[in-house]
Amino acid sequence: MTKEVWRFIDSGAGSPSFNMALDEALLDWNSEGKIPPVIRFYGWDPATLSIGYFQKVEKEINMEQVKAHGLGFVRRPTGGRGVLHEHELTYSVIVSEEHPDMPKTVTEAYRVISEGILKGFHHLGMDAYFAVPRTAEERDSLKNPRSAVCFDAPSWYELVVEGRKVAGSAQTRQKGVILQHGSILLDLDEDKLFSLFKYPSDRVKERMQKAFKNKAVAINEISKERITLEQAKEAFMKGFAEGLNIELEPYELSAEELAYVNKIAKERYEQDEWNFKR
Repeated sequence: MTKEVWRFIDSGAGSPSFNMALDEALLDWNSEGKIPPVIRFYGWDPATLSIGYFQKVEKEINMEQVKAHGLGFVRRPTGGRGVLHEHELTYSVIVSEEHPDMPKTVTEAYRVISEGILKGFHHLGMDAYFAVPRTAEERDSLKNPRSAVCFDAPSWYELVVEGRKVAGSAQTRQKGVILQHGSILLDLDEDKLFSLFKYPSDRVKERMQKAFKNKAVAINEISKERITLEQAKEAFMKGFAEGLNIELEPYELSAEELAYVNKIAKERYEQDEWNFKR
């Protein structure tokens, strides 16, 4: 039986505005029937703090520290919390809500898409599995995240290794299309990450950072051998192909497509009105 062919785009390290604009453009093109489903890998230049669509910058983010570390800053079109994109592989998946293999509920679609990431971890020799809250208390704690930091708690079907979160993802549905994107951490500078948020007091910050160590982990902290970005790309490309039972066909954007992406980047993701609006 022939497998469905999806596009695969490795767009390399892009600016924060370009990265979000390309995800949005792919969503538009898929919604218009111009392109098949897409898996995209990317990085960030400069390293960037991205925040969820609903976060309040003034209340939650220490912009002085963002600037002091020379980081980029952007608001995502997806929900979720703050993510420091530095030593990681970022992925996005763009697929129609009507796709026969996509469940109707966000949670279940999330699990299907994340199967590709799960398989990617297995290719790296890691014993990853899905976190599913077992008790009512655990389920409630997912609904009321205490922290602005994305990797602070596993959510439904989040990927964990040895009980700690190894990949964080967020999803939005617009124009009949699912966009899920997320971070696969290779390494993590915890002090830098925690300096980017506001806390009621130093004690609270200290307590949260301490708790964080037990909840989240980067691949290279637990891998027997050091894993490079290229190795990660290879493992997760295989993982998505296997997990979603698809064939991936590499694709390069045309000059016209790039111009469209740059237009969205300029008009939306480079604007203070978008990034600081809430």
